[in-house]
Amino acid sequence: MNRFIHRGLLTLCLLAAGIGQALAHSEGEHAGHAMPPASASSESTQVKFADVALVDQNGQSVRLEKDLVSNRIVVMSFIYTSCSTVCPVVSSIMGKVQQQLGARVGKEVQLVSISIDPQRDDARRLNDYARAFQKGPGWSWLTGSPQSVNETLKGLGSFSGDFKSHQPLILVGDGNSRHWTRYYGFTDPAVLTREVEKLSGQRNAHAKHTAIASTEPQP
Repeated sequence: MNRFIHRGLLTLCLLAAGIGQALAHSEGEHAGHAMPPASASSESTQVKFADVALVDQNGQSVRLEKDLVSNRIVVMSFIYTSCSTVCPVVSSIMGKVQQQLGARVGKEVQLVSISIDPQRDDARRLNDYARAFQKGPGWSWLTGSPQSVNETLKGLGSFSGDFKSHQPLILVGDGNSRHWTRYYGFTDPAVLTREVEKLSGQRNAHAKHTAIASTEPQP
């Protein structure tokens, strides 16, 4: 059985057992990470997008802000393919978000997963890994040169210097704003979906307000 599919099945079992149970695993069970993940929490943050070239799972050169983030609501995770526990859970959470949002992914919403181990995770490896989790368009898996990836991670506030010490993190935000929300730990996919819905509602309200303002008589 493809090792990535095996990981995906293991991940689904973990989620079925409940995120709280996954968090209860001991440090030894979280191979590939220095510490067990903390309980789920969130905080507001600001992000900066490095203007560097990255590569997606299809081998296409992309720039994160210009090609993927701009004018979209984005859900973004950070993984590496040789991680056998925490990263598959995070990717499965992202997959649940994709299922819950349906056809909006690839249009209004963009999912992004960035490898934090670019020296080993090339496009082909990411493409193989993505098959266990991605069920439809609108989800880009990114790698690149170590320098480009590190600059990207630093701008997003997710650079640790040692990818093995990386903890579960998902960012959600509107590409039209620098203000985003960080979700630490194994976050319930429904929480992420609600944040997307909130941002979408704010967009619609702003668009409606702008449209009304444009039709009002000018003094």
